[in-house]
Amino acid sequence: MKRQIGEIFIGAIFLGCVAASPARALEGEVKIGEVNSYSALPAFTEPYRKGWQLAVEDVNAHGGINGKTLVVISKDDAGKPAGAVTAANELVSRDGVVMLAGGFFSNIGLALADFAKQKHVLYLAGEPLTDAMVWSSGNRDTFRLRPSNYMQAAMLADDAAKLPAKRWATVAPNYEYGQSAVAVFKKLLSAKRPDIEWVTSQWPPQGKIDAGPVVQAIAAAKPDAILNVEFGPDLVKLVREGNTRGLFTDRAVVSFLTGEPEYLDALKDEAPEGWIVTGYPWYGIHTPEHDAFLKAYQDKYHDHPRLGSVVGYTLIHAAADILRKAPSTDTDALIAAAEGISFDTPFGPASFRAIDHQSTLGAFVGTTTVKDGAGQMTKFDYRDGAKYMPSDDEVKTLRIQK
Repeated sequence: MKRQIGEIFIGAIFLGCVAASPARALEGEVKIGEVNSYSALPAFTEPYRKGWQLAVEDVNAHGGINGKTLVVISKDDAGKPAGAVTAANELVSRDGVVMLAGGFFSNIGLALADFAKQKHVLYLAGEPLTDAMVWSSGNRDTFRLRPSNYMQAAMLADDAAKLPAKRWATVAPNYEYGQSAVAVFKKLLSAKRPDIEWVTSQWPPQGKIDAGPVVQAIAAAKPDAILNVEFGPDLVKLVREGNTRGLFTDRAVVSFLTGEPEYLDALKDEAPEGWIVTGYPWYGIHTPEHDAFLKAYQDKYHDHPRLGSVVGYTLIHAAADILRKAPSTDTDALIAAAEGISFDTPFGPASFRAIDHQSTLGAFVGTTTVKDGAGQMTKFDYRDGAKYMPSDDEVKTLRIQK
């Protein structure tokens, strides 16, 4: 990386979760407002918070924002769109932030994107994966870091198309993220394999899966393969019930996110074998960029990073690069600086495309296995996000400029 994060000093000034105080930004400070679902999904958001806090220390240890101290004011949206909008409004109108960042759930990300459009403030979305973020509901004020549902579906469809399976079932949480992921995977895989048949789709409510009936319904459809989009505690319940009932025996499974340590670690020795997944095999990535990030993270927290750690760390570094490049903190200047900007990540260089504000950050794809009583990814490779996007002409038909 351009800045050697291993040189971080403990005394670097940063502000994580602070009490709001009605005042203009102090001389020599640049404020970013960060909103996320800390209380609703701590398995992802706590490592994410550690990642962005590490990045704030790193930025300030290397000169801040053109000599000014970077300050992040963080708020919890409690997993509710209304809570996120309230928090965002407080950050902009009371705390004087020049940019918004964060978001986990896709419906919350869309609410924050709409707020950014209405208030004309730059919003740098970290985690929300729905394609609507940058296409059908995309707007000039919103940028997104993580590889989208389309990008991850395209990566997984490449491998899924090679399977002999013809009868497919799907299971996904019944909200924006799950609906978007299933729709785009079905579209992309069907284009590659016109011979396949979709035999059932199960839509349990997010966070409230009743795994027994879901597993029973999938088994009754007799699929050759299953697309899974469940994550978090719902994933644990689905895997446990599926293992008990033999749902996954002699069936291929393709799964969004399951290789992320946030979710795979929780399965322990119950982790499935042989699922094709996107994820983050931190233990097997050996590049200078990742080695530096891993050392800095472990030195500070005495723990291994999760994918959320990478997202939080990269999000703040990307924001800092935008702030350094822009001639002022005016929103129009920030947008102009962000469009097409390149930035460093623990996975290598990435950029924000000018056409739709989607980052080219990629993802790791591999298969699951159990090693020493814990789930891991094996036979994985990194897939550059820039290679898994629709063409500019396709984007123009998908995105309504707003």
